[in-house]
Amino acid sequence: MLKWAAIFIVIAIIAAIFGFTGIAAGAASIAKILFYIFLVLFLLTIIFGARVLGK
Repeated sequence: MLKWAAIFIVIAIIAAIFGFTGIAAGAASIAKILFYIFLVLFLLTIIFGARVLGK
């Protein structure tokens, strides 16, 4: 479960780099949306992963 969390945060950071720095100006809005989606998925994975490990 934590492996997925790590994958989601890496994807979110990559999307942020491309979206917020203007490297891919044409896809900036898509990158920002992906950043927030993967950030939420990262947080959900951390929460549910902690719950599974707590059992």
